[in-house]
Amino acid sequence: MQGMFTITKHALDEGMSQHVLVVYRHVVATIIIAPFALIFDRKIRPKMTLSIFLKIMLLGLLEPTIDQNLYYTGMKYTTATFTSAMCNVLPAFAFLMAWALRIEQVNLRKIHSQAKIIGTIVTVGGAMLMTLVKGAQLDLPWTKGYDALASTGSSLTKQDPIKGALMITTGCVCWACFIILQAITLKSYPVELSLTAGICFMGAIEGSVVAAVMERGNPSAWSVGMDYKLLAAVYSGVICSGIGYYVQGLIMKRKGTCFCDCF
Repeated sequence: MQGMFTITKHALDEGMSQHVLVVYRHVVATIIIAPFALIFDRKIRPKMTLSIFLKIMLLGLLEPTIDQNLYYTGMKYTTATFTSAMCNVLPAFAFLMAWALRIEQVNLRKIHSQAKIIGTIVTVGGAMLMTLVKGAQLDLPWTKGYDALASTGSSLTKQDPIKGALMITTGCVCWACFIILQAITLKSYPVELSLTAGICFMGAIEGSVVAAVMERGNPSAWSVGMDYKLLAAVYSGVICSGIGYYVQGLIMKRKGTCFCDCF
């Protein structure tokens, strides 16, 4: 996950459209996961119903489309480190939603429930600290020359931590909703590979609509060469979407929603 933050931030700073990145990421994920789903789930895949289809559409809208467009835009306004730290609020949101929906039980007399509550307070507090407190810049060996590089125009978006934090936080709320809905969907459609392929496919379609609107009149935004833009799409598509959604589904079925978030 940390590798995705770094690679993606570099691609965005080099001028890649965050909206186009969302599309390419899930096109790659669909191409990789769909063949495995067709082969390994062909004998166990339940019948597709309208209810399941609508849930997959909503899953594709929540995480691949809304969350990642906000997430990448927020990353443009901040840094990879800041984005990584802000994502720690995800378990807190998911825990609160799971508790409100009675998916997660809370008993204040039990240690594991107390730990979850303390963890929620700590993660939200840490995110607030990262957002509101601006410390001195660390002059590390690998950051030398960054200011000069930024002044020449390689970083195309002005830094705005508050705006970036709001976008990332909103994205995390959508991500938490996605996790809850994924757990619910797996109960009626318990085929992780097929569900992952469906989510990635719907994410690519819905993301294409958003990208077409946001990048209208700018066809060059869709161009990708043998550079960090292509690496960001392939790495995030294969590791973070394709494998990520699949492994997330496996963990949910065995350990529960909140364990998956913390993991």
